[in-house]
Amino acid sequence: MTFQITVHDGIADIGQAAWDACADPTGDPFVSYAFLHACEGSGSAVPSQGWGPRHLALRGEDDAVLGVMPLYLKGHSQGEYVFDHSWADAYERAGGRYYPKLLGAVPFTPATGPRFLAHPDADLANVRQALIQGALTLTERLGVSSLHVNFPTEPDWRAMTEAGLLARQDMQFIWRNDGYRTFDDFLGALSSNRRKTIRRERRDAQAGLDIRILTGADLTEDAWDAFFAFYMDTGDRKWGRPYLTRAFFSMVGQTLADRIALVMAYRDDAPIAGALNFIGRDALYGRQWGTLEDVPFLHFELCYYQAIEFAISRGLSRVEAGAQGEHKIARGYLPSPVYSSHFIADTALRGPVAQYLRREGPAVEAEIAALTEDQSPFKKA
Repeated sequence: MTFQITVHDGIADIGQAAWDACADPTGDPFVSYAFLHACEGSGSAVPSQGWGPRHLALRGEDDAVLGVMPLYLKGHSQGEYVFDHSWADAYERAGGRYYPKLLGAVPFTPATGPRFLAHPDADLANVRQALIQGALTLTERLGVSSLHVNFPTEPDWRAMTEAGLLARQDMQFIWRNDGYRTFDDFLGALSSNRRKTIRRERRDAQAGLDIRILTGADLTEDAWDAFFAFYMDTGDRKWGRPYLTRAFFSMVGQTLADRIALVMAYRDDAPIAGALNFIGRDALYGRQWGTLEDVPFLHFELCYYQAIEFAISRGLSRVEAGAQGEHKIARGYLPSPVYSSHFIADTALRGPVAQYLRREGPAVEAEIAALTEDQSPFKKA
């Protein structure tokens, strides 16, 4: 059978039916057509913002789409959460041009998920290998400095390592459901001090507030208006330029309403804070949060404890609460490895990066082990 890879400067060129035939079996909301199209259609991930879609489609006989890969031509390294700024600086000081580069990832989303999506009738391993080679070929044809694939699954990551990409490892803090039926079951697994602290934090955070989880038809435009105000306030204070437009939230609210859990806090029926989560097949993914009031422990309540309760109620196996934050450990979110893969075209840069990654990997593994041993809030076996 002959195969062909086509490159598309918009996900709409591939089409929802063809894309989701490959994406839906994964159960990952972020690689769905609805999410990625919202990134593009809302003006959030578009060329003018440094995100130029170059999505790959693997086609077989009769032009049938057998696999797809979300891929972007990037003019910067913002919104990625895998930091290569030092590589870019070193290369440009040496006279090279680091940008543009190619990035296989979900925009603004540090969540592990599949990066090579296969139609159920196609062999995943063959599709994965073909898309990896397609991305490498496109890197060469465009003459860009590098190809990066962020937050792939471990099988995707290992396949890319076998294909010659440089392997990188980092960590995130993830809550895992050890068969809990209630939040109190989870608390019962913790040390006495942590159990008391969490109960106090929840009591203080909830005082005088009405906390609701909105999903499905409850996700009104008024709710999105309120949440966007929270998001903009947090973004302005922390990052200087929030990435997502107001239209993005309306779009995902229309197309992914049943896969969204928006935790909102109200005082006297007025919304004061919110945390946005996406619901996967077996995980809850925490994304943005914001508040217009400084309420002690409200961040922990909306982003971590409400997420745990929701995951338990839905029988989900884990909560992925995003990048960074060792403070999550005390709330039951333990360090876990996450991955990225990198191809550097210029051997003058590739060699130093490879050396750096060889040192970085064991250091990350040692840090995960040390944090788990020294800071875990769970009872000792």
